[in-house]
Amino acid sequence: MNQEPLVFKVASEDWEIEQIHRLNYKTFVDEIPQHQPSSSQRLVDKFHAENTYLICLQNKKLVGMLAVRGNRPFSLDQKLPNLDSYLPPGRTICEIRLLAIEKKFRGAQVLQGILALLWQHGVEKSYDLAIISGTTRQTKLYQHLGFVPFGPMVGSGDAQFQPMYVTLETFEVTAREFLRSSPARSFHPNAVNFLPGPVAVRREVRRAFEQAPESHRGDSFKNDFQSTKQALCELTRAKGVELFMGSGTLANDIIAAQLSLLNGRGLILSNGEFGERLIDQAGRMDLDFDTLKFDWGEAIHLNAVRDKFAGQSQSPYAWLWCAHCETSSGLMVDLAGLKQLCAQTQTRLCLDCISTIGAVPADLSDVFLASCASGKGLRAYPGLSMIFYNHEIVSNAASKLPRYLDLDFYAQQDGIPFTFSSNLLHALRAAVRRVNWEKRFSDIEDLSGWLRERLVENGFHLVGNGGPVSPAVITLQLPNDINSVKFGGAMQEAGYLLSFNSEYLRRKNWVQVCLLGECAREKVVALANATNRVYSKLNPGATRFAQALA
Repeated sequence: MNQEPLVFKVASEDWEIEQIHRLNYKTFVDEIPQHQPSSSQRLVDKFHAENTYLICLQNKKLVGMLAVRGNRPFSLDQKLPNLDSYLPPGRTICEIRLLAIEKKFRGAQVLQGILALLWQHGVEKSYDLAIISGTTRQTKLYQHLGFVPFGPMVGSGDAQFQPMYVTLETFEVTAREFLRSSPARSFHPNAVNFLPGPVAVRREVRRAFEQAPESHRGDSFKNDFQSTKQALCELTRAKGVELFMGSGTLANDIIAAQLSLLNGRGLILSNGEFGERLIDQAGRMDLDFDTLKFDWGEAIHLNAVRDKFAGQSQSPYAWLWCAHCETSSGLMVDLAGLKQLCAQTQTRLCLDCISTIGAVPADLSDVFLASCASGKGLRAYPGLSMIFYNHEIVSNAASKLPRYLDLDFYAQQDGIPFTFSSNLLHALRAAVRRVNWEKRFSDIEDLSGWLRERLVENGFHLVGNGGPVSPAVITLQLPNDINSVKFGGAMQEAGYLLSFNSEYLRRKNWVQVCLLGECAREKVVALANATNRVYSKLNPGATRFAQALA
């Protein structure tokens, strides 16, 4: 029995490609006499430059492969005149070829994994129809997976094939049980990630994380640490930043701890789950504060904040704390307006920027304290948080704060008073270095605008639509007859990870699509198609909006 794990991936390395040519020869020359023998024992496919190879490896040995190609003409175009006349109209077509598995690996496991990878790839590329030339010896298997035979046989002699096609929606239904136990799902748990976190990360971030760990006391680490802080300050226009081992909640606890050292009463604004969490954290730190609450899904009105300030009979508020983006709904606060109001009243402005920094422009100049985390808009791994500031940090020897919550203590120790993960630091550094932030913000804005328009056309109600919302957080208010958990689960089965399991989302029957991570346009287009299909399946009586999306 083979003990080495199977790895399923898209071929990318030169040594993988070389093994593909050799398995291609072994299968389609030695086993199926489709091509003439060659002394090189390798067969380079005529469409090699355009193929995407989905492969299975065991200990760096290729044991299975499949090629996918979306460019016309297909090989079947050359064998079957008027190919489109046999196919359902209005589809985005790919051709599947070169299914080859080493003989001793021809049990279900390798095939399951390759087909699961094929399903994922098709979803990402927006293919909704696949065609094949199926070997006659595997006709029953193909039909079990939903493939429909069409047209006459092609090929000759011992190498005869039956043209077949399968639609994406048929494949999802007929192959669901077959794919559910696929080993590829355990190796590719993030299929198409539209979560608020953890988010999909770039290859260079993954590689940086995989470096050998190093001491947080070494000079190399310290240099990387400081350059990361500098890049973060340049992104936000803040004068300083400190990094912490922990989630964004830790960063907000540190802000609450810092506010406990100030004299005077504060004000916390809330219009959703994360505003409520700030209130809870302030209460746990026994802060003296008022609250100004708005309904969930309602914008924070600056005039109401001004009225709250004007209603202070004695001294003005010493500090104001709120979420820059209320992640539960996607609504954003008027940062420029709050800055102006706080400047006029000499109020220290504190912000939860966990869902905004790295996803939208966030000018933190003149902000007293602002929290952020590594695993959202900055597109690194979760596990690090940070606080930005613009005032001078001075030593506070009389502080009674726990060491881990004492911002001053971090600043006096050059930001590294305790053990720090070099892997997480290197990943964050790779995520924020040499990024064209203006282009990233513009791309998210464009994708969000397109997706919001499509979702509305498909009959979805978007929370806060038309208001001051973050382009990176889209919240769907589902109708009462469609359960948000069922919708989110069906989307997950269709290959998309959305946010729906949080208790506050369940209460509201909300589902969220987030564009905080790596979001290629074709994946967003495929998502729009999938929401339409899933909505129609869960609500068959509903009008079918937008039968085909661009």
